[in-house]
Amino acid sequence: MVDAPTPTSPLAGQTHLPRANGPVGVTIAERVFAGMLVLRGNAIDPAFIAAAHGALGFDLPLIANTATSAGSNGALWLGPDEWLVVTAPDDAMARAVGLKVALVGLHAAVTDIGDSRTIIRLSGPKARDVLAKGCPLDLHPRTFGPGRAAQSLIARAGVIIHQLDDIPSYDIYILASFAAYLWNWLTDAGLEYGIVPGAKL
Repeated sequence: MVDAPTPTSPLAGQTHLPRANGPVGVTIAERVFAGMLVLRGNAIDPAFIAAAHGALGFDLPLIANTATSAGSNGALWLGPDEWLVVTAPDDAMARAVGLKVALVGLHAAVTDIGDSRTIIRLSGPKARDVLAKGCPLDLHPRTFGPGRAAQSLIARAGVIIHQLDDIPSYDIYILASFAAYLWNWLTDAGLEYGIVPGAKL
């Protein structure tokens, strides 16, 4: 019997940063091996919404560019009939099976995309300034605050940005093939503010 290969982060080896010479304004870390499922369904169908809630244990966000969460699990609104469900690393398969069972007979689909993406967390009082260098979104707190999530670009790389809190902290979802590029761009953009690696999440 052959053992399954050990998963490798797309950002392995990308944690060495120049030491900050002044105050630390930003930390950067990877949220390693989070589960990710794309859920498609009819948001105006009460049966679909109830079934999804029963399988996930929390409500799907129904307002554009928002997110909901419960512990380490959450969902990000991607479109009128599409959500990104995020789970703890070892929970994606169980969540996918639970959703598929709950949604039997409904017009819905569940797709596991966890291997194709990773999450970079950017946090600190200067995190918004770093993102503003390469992101066209209006990130001002009155427009984009905790609980907001949107698909956009950072330095021409397609991302999903989710603001977690008022620090501010952001989870940035990026294709694995672009992860090292974005990590390097963010660290370079954060040098003037004092950027250091945080613990893996």
